[in-house]
Amino acid sequence: MNAASVAAPEAVLFDLDGTLIDSAPGILASFEAALRATGFRPAVPLSPSLIGPPLAKTVATLLGRDDPAAVAAMVAAYRADYDVAGYRATAVYEGVPEMLDGLARAGIALHIVTNKRIAPTRLILDHLGWTPRFAGIYALDALQPHAPHKPALVGEVLRLERIAAERSWMVGDSAEDRRAAETHALRFFGAGWGYGAGYGPTAAAQGLRHPSELLAALPPPA
Repeated sequence: MNAASVAAPEAVLFDLDGTLIDSAPGILASFEAALRATGFRPAVPLSPSLIGPPLAKTVATLLGRDDPAAVAAMVAAYRADYDVAGYRATAVYEGVPEMLDGLARAGIALHIVTNKRIAPTRLILDHLGWTPRFAGIYALDALQPHAPHKPALVGEVLRLERIAAERSWMVGDSAEDRRAAETHALRFFGAGWGYGAGYGPTAAAQGLRHPSELLAALPPPA
C-alpha cells in the first residue's frame, strides 16, 4: 500500500500482548507456578499460542475443561505469581519504542486496548516507564460492567475518548483484534511479529513485518 493513499490518523489503538510486548516468558512461567501450586496437569503444551484470550478462557484451554472450581483455583494461583513476579519478565519487541516515539512526534494519540487485566497492564507499563506514552489505557475489566470481548471494549474506548473511527487505526496480532477494528470501521494493521500473527488476511487488513512499517504507512508531512 502506498503511504500517500492513507490519511494520517488522529489516534492509534494498540493491543498489548504480542503487539507491543512479548509477555510470553512471564505468563508461561506463572502458569507453570500455578500448575505446581494447584497440582493440575496441563491438557495442552504451555506455548505462546495460548496467549491472547481473557485469562479464564486461557486457563480452561490449558486445563482442557471448563470446570468453574478448577478454573477459579488456577486463575487465583496464576494471579498470585504473575502480579508479583511474572510481569517483570516482560520484554519489548524490537522497534516498538521507536515506533511509539515516531507516532507521538506526529501528534497522534496512543491508546492501549487489551484483554489483559488492568492491574498487570498498569504494572507492566509502569515497569517499562511507558505509562506517560498513552492517552488511554483500557482493559476488559477496566470498564463497569466489564466489556465481554475486544470489539465491545474498542467501541467503548471510541465513545469515551471521543475518537473518530474514520481517522483512527488499530494494531493487533489476533483475529479478535482484526474483528474489533472492522466492527468499528478502524483501519487495521496486523503485527506480524506477534503470537502466530493470527489476525488473518483480509482486504481491509495490512500486515506489518516490523514496527517501523507502521511509521512508513504515515503520509509524508505537508
